[in-house]
Amino acid sequence: MTGVAAAQRAPLTDTMMNEQVKAYDWVRPQADYVRKVAMIPMRDGKKLYTVIVYRKGVTDAPILLSRTPYNADKATSRNRSQKIEEILPVMDAVFVNDGYIRVYQDVRGLDGSEGDYVMNRPLRGPLNPTNVDHATDAYDTIDWLVKNMKESNGKVGITGSSYLGFTSLMALIDPHPALKAAVPQSPMVDGWMGDDWFHNGAFRTFGFDYDLGQTAKKGGGPVPKGTGDEYTAYLEAGSAADYARAYGLLDLPVVRKVLEHPSYDAWWQGQAVDKLLGERKLTVPTMLVVGQWDQEDSYGAPAVYQALEKQDTANDLVSLVIGPWRHSQVNYEARALGPLQWEGDTGLQFRTRYMKPFLDCHLKTDPPPCATPPVLTYATGANRWEVSQQWPAGTSTPLYLGADFGLSWTRPQTGSDSYVSDPAKPVPMLPRPVHMQGEDWRTWLVHDQRFVDGRPDVLSYTTGVLDKPVHIKGAPKVDLRAATSGRDSDFVVKLIDVYPQENAASPTMAGYQLGIGIEIFRGRYIHGLATPAPLEPGKTYAFQWSLPNVDHVFLPGHKIMVQVQSSLFPLYDRNPQSWVPSIMNAKPADYVKATETIHWGGEAASAVWLPIVQE
Repeated sequence: MTGVAAAQRAPLTDTMMNEQVKAYDWVRPQADYVRKVAMIPMRDGKKLYTVIVYRKGVTDAPILLSRTPYNADKATSRNRSQKIEEILPVMDAVFVNDGYIRVYQDVRGLDGSEGDYVMNRPLRGPLNPTNVDHATDAYDTIDWLVKNMKESNGKVGITGSSYLGFTSLMALIDPHPALKAAVPQSPMVDGWMGDDWFHNGAFRTFGFDYDLGQTAKKGGGPVPKGTGDEYTAYLEAGSAADYARAYGLLDLPVVRKVLEHPSYDAWWQGQAVDKLLGERKLTVPTMLVVGQWDQEDSYGAPAVYQALEKQDTANDLVSLVIGPWRHSQVNYEARALGPLQWEGDTGLQFRTRYMKPFLDCHLKTDPPPCATPPVLTYATGANRWEVSQQWPAGTSTPLYLGADFGLSWTRPQTGSDSYVSDPAKPVPMLPRPVHMQGEDWRTWLVHDQRFVDGRPDVLSYTTGVLDKPVHIKGAPKVDLRAATSGRDSDFVVKLIDVYPQENAASPTMAGYQLGIGIEIFRGRYIHGLATPAPLEPGKTYAFQWSLPNVDHVFLPGHKIMVQVQSSLFPLYDRNPQSWVPSIMNAKPADYVKATETIHWGGEAASAVWLPIVQE
């Protein structure tokens, strides 16, 4: 019988046959990679969903691990392609193209992994009576990988940004011997001091959307408040607790926990990763990374660096990187941020010139020599990478607020300025309508601040035109001498680079007021972060806090500006300015106007202390 005849006699597919199939493997035999899933057992018997990807034929390969709450399956199927660079995130190409094994794992309780999900699961101890946490899960995962991946050389690195930066740091606590290097990026470190949930005691409302999206198995996503102006939505809702109540968010345990702990109590302190790591000897070489305009986790990486650097006597265990990025932009194309343009793709530059050589020298079998900079920063304004031996690298120098809304390097005569802060008309974080999603959210820290300059409840102090560059490298420190007619108040200070009014080469930047550092302080914590107390009306206090870490050059022809205000809404909830035990539960009648007085000169000299380096 001929082949043609046999083919003619093959039965036709039944027209009414069920057309659904159980599965389709989109990784085809011609793929240039292996992609496999393992359910890795933890010490308590739970199994964690883990995706392992590597180019076909690799041997003696380092392993690069990321532990994620954002779906390991999606992270390893960016495109349904037969090319390894296409299925993985952009940042992975440089590694898998050089023989790395890339591993993504769902944290326990999410997506494909078993167990209970606790956001920012605390280390086992007073807050966690179980025998498992992110440290043990990382240990057990690494142990399995080095024992079961015959293609590997038995050396593991860990990396990731934001939540993945947090899990990377947790892996450093009692680390597995095979963990040889870590690159935590924009890690969540201390949710009260300056990362996701609070900044210096002021509550960050955008966390509600994250909570709902992260913890609801069904119906999760943004809070269903519609697509209108979030300024209006939060203002009409009232307090944080009233907002949560209106949208049923009190059904979420994570929301209740945060609302129940408005102060820096033992609950927050016991979860602060910089404190946990500072109590231990660092044994794993660690490169800490953060964006200069990180709108979500600007605090964590520098805080961990400060906690660990003191024990790094040989200057070869911990390093700090500050790039010209928004949150997590290090892992994407990073040629620009909002209207700001850099010299090339700074994200790719970092990954190829610094991150990969750092991992190579610790993870490869025949490694190249290590030449990791102790501190690597990108000098915005001058647009260049710089290496420093320590951080901060500048000398703290006061820039004083003074008469006629001026700034000077010398202490002025005594005086003051006042404004009325009205909780019914808080200062917006962005021009309205405000949307804390998408590009508006990613770039809000570099938005032109002229939209509030001139408001009666915003004071703007400015230098003359600079005749030489002012280069700062570190965290500017605020020393604000202020009084309020109320019994509580917030203060926001912005350090701003004012561009020349004429700029034919870049018209978008003509007169631009670029925020270099923006940060808030909640007045009730002047006596202690764990012990809120009312302010005495009319009394002058020294409110002191830090702005984010930066490397920036104020160029000749520019001016330096400092803005002072008492709200940054709706990112931060409103301070009622009367005394209430918890601002979370403030009632409509608690919100009152207050006169805020900023003192300058003499014994009460308000200043921003800049970490200046000599050019």
